[in-house]
Amino acid sequence: MTSDMTSTSWFGPDFVAEYRRKHGARSPEQRPLTYDIAVEDEYAPWRGWLDEQLAHLPASAAAATAGKIWLDKDFWTVNLELAVGAGLRAAGLTVEYEHNWNGVSPDWTILAKDGRPSCFVEVHTDNPPADTFARMRAWHALVQRIRQIPVGVVLQLGPGSPVDPPDAGTAKKIARELRTQLLQETTQAWFTSCGYTFLVMGDRHQQGRQMTSPWGVRACFNPPSEMAGVVDSQSLKTHVEEKVRKYRTLADDYGVPLVVAVGAHKFTGLSLEEVDHLINGADAPVITFQFNAGDQMVSSRPIPWGPVAPWTMPEELSELIWISNEFPFPLTRRVNPRARRAATWNLPADVAR
Repeated sequence: MTSDMTSTSWFGPDFVAEYRRKHGARSPEQRPLTYDIAVEDEYAPWRGWLDEQLAHLPASAAAATAGKIWLDKDFWTVNLELAVGAGLRAAGLTVEYEHNWNGVSPDWTILAKDGRPSCFVEVHTDNPPADTFARMRAWHALVQRIRQIPVGVVLQLGPGSPVDPPDAGTAKKIARELRTQLLQETTQAWFTSCGYTFLVMGDRHQQGRQMTSPWGVRACFNPPSEMAGVVDSQSLKTHVEEKVRKYRTLADDYGVPLVVAVGAHKFTGLSLEEVDHLINGADAPVITFQFNAGDQMVSSRPIPWGPVAPWTMPEELSELIWISNEFPFPLTRRVNPRARRAATWNLPADVAR
C-alpha cells in the first residue's frame, strides 16, 4: 500500500452482514437493484476491487464515494469512474481524483513528475431516464401480488393497456380481481382489470396449450421491462461534446490533452458496437433494439433513412475511451484523428480490450 492510500475496508464481511440485515427481509422488488452484488459470494471479487479503488482516494473522497456506490441511481456512474482511475494507474500513471484546477474539477487528472497536470480525463455514464427504477419497482410490486394467485398461468399485458404501472392501491385491486377471474375460469384467453388487459400465454412447444408458470401453481406476470426501445448513441455524443465545451479552456490553459471516457448503465443497451457506428458512420442507419417478452411496444421513433456521416469529434478532444460495464471493466481507446494534442500513454493488455 502506498502512502496516499487509505486502509479502510468498506465492503468486507461486516458490510455484507449489515446489508443483508437491512435489506434481506424485504421482498425482491423492494430491495436495491444492487442487492445481489452487495451480498452474494460470487460478487466478492467485485466488492474487493471496490475496496482497492477507494483505498487510492483521500479519506474524505473515499467516504463520500462509498456512500453512493450502492444507490441504484449512482451505482454504474461510480463504478465506471473508479474503473477509469484503475486503468490509468495500471498504465503506470499518477492520477488525482476530482482535484480543483482553476475552479473546475475534472474526474481524473494525470500528473507529470513535477505534480502539474499532463492530461485531464472526464467520465460520462449514459443512464436510463430518472424514473426508470421507480417504474420497474411498481411493475414488480404487481408481479408479487399476482404471484399469490394459486393458478399456474403466465400472464402478459395485452394491447391497449396503459403504459404506466399501477399505483399500490390499483395493483392490489387488480390482483384481487384477477384472482377471482382466474379461479372461476382457467381456460379463458384474457382478463381485464382497472383498464389493463392480461393475456394468458400459450406454449408453442405444447400446441398452444397454456404456458406453465415457472412458479408452479402460482401465477406469473411478465411485466414491461421499462428498457424497450432503440439503443441510442446520439445522447452520448451530445454529452461528450458538453464535456469538451466545459473543460477545453482548462486543457488549453495547461496545454495538455483532454480525454473523455464513456460508459453506460446496462439498462440502456449501449455498447462499444454502437459507439463505433457513431464514430465511423455507415452507408445506412444501424439500428439496435432491446426488449423483453413482456413489452407491448418497442419503439415509435422515426429514423431517417440514408447514409450516416461519421462523427466529427471536436478538435479539443484528444480521444474517447469506452468503459465496458462488465467487471472488471476493460477500457477501449478511440483516438480522435483531428485532435490538437495526442495522449501519449498506453493501457496494459489486462486493462485494454
